[in-house]
Amino acid sequence: MTRVIYIRLKPKQVVQMGQQIHLNDIAWISTNNVDVKKKLSTLYLHTVTKDDQTYKVFDLFNIIERIHTLYPEIEIESVGASQAILVIYQPKPKVYPLYVLFIWLLLFVGAAMAIMNFHFDVSMEEVQSSLHNMMSSADHKNRSVLWLQIPYSIGLGLGMILFFNHFFKKRFNEEPSPLEVEMFNYDQDLHHYVSFNENELNKEDDR
Repeated sequence: MTRVIYIRLKPKQVVQMGQQIHLNDIAWISTNNVDVKKKLSTLYLHTVTKDDQTYKVFDLFNIIERIHTLYPEIEIESVGASQAILVIYQPKPKVYPLYVLFIWLLLFVGAAMAIMNFHFDVSMEEVQSSLHNMMSSADHKNRSVLWLQIPYSIGLGLGMILFFNHFFKKRFNEEPSPLEVEMFNYDQDLHHYVSFNENELNKEDDR
């Protein structure tokens, strides 16, 4: 009797060097037969080595071939992605406080220069002076423009905090920030690139 097994590959998993990879590490398996599910879950696929470098891609076609070699009576139905990516864990380098301080100062000065250059290009000082003259009476036109500049500066900072939806680790709502959306798009593009270029089937076609 033919048994139908449903397999859905996990898009991305982080693994350690030397770790043995079994089918349940990279895929979800669904079947009514508990014994078959247990056998497939422990099916050995690969051992992570230095030759894998940073990424290892498993294609569903190769996995189906492997299963049919051992269990030809099983019928497999795939759900979802056709590749699973393993990211080989790389130890993070030690972070030095002076290095962090240097990067922070570099970003701070760069952001400050960008804001000041923008204000200079649009003649912000003249605009604020004109607003001051329009909104002030004749008796108060000689007073400082700081009453406009200080709220403007505070509002600029608050606007950036609300725009990025973060204040340090504090998130204001569940809506992703523009930076998070860009990082997600980059991660998706990287996923597609690795799926194609690190896939052994594609490498065989290039030979």
